[in-house]
Amino acid sequence: MTDAATTDQTADVLARLERAVNAHDLDAITACFAAGYRNDTPAHPERGFTGRDQVRRNWGQILAAIPDITATVVRSAVNGGEIWSEWEHRGSRRDGSAHVMRGVIIFGVDAGLLAWARFYLEPVQEGGENVDAAVRRQVASGGAPPAPATGERP
Repeated sequence: MTDAATTDQTADVLARLERAVNAHDLDAITACFAAGYRNDTPAHPERGFTGRDQVRRNWGQILAAIPDITATVVRSAVNGGEIWSEWEHRGSRRDGSAHVMRGVIIFGVDAGLLAWARFYLEPVQEGGENVDAAVRRQVASGGAPPAPATGERP
């Protein structure tokens, strides 16, 4: 198999996943993942998981909560069996509030299926602090969110 053929097959699974999400097809979404799929979330290690069944549970909840969700692969690059992909998810939650997530997912592909990921997709924060305030908070507190005011619950 040529490198171009390998690259095309690797990129194909990303396109299949994007189409399946936009079609809200839970079976097609799940079919993009290997049975032993491993998801690592480096910024939130406790959220890591293994298995296609968890992918199905996650996407079942997402599709139910955000019935008009759309996914866009903003950019991607394939290197052998790896895909570096930048995503945007948009939609409306059942209560009418906006859902927007952006970030990067690095996928490993094996036999035409997503075998592993390093997941960096996060909710978009609108109206937050500017870069100067964010850097000051990061340096002062090690990145911890500000403490709640007296009498507020965390």
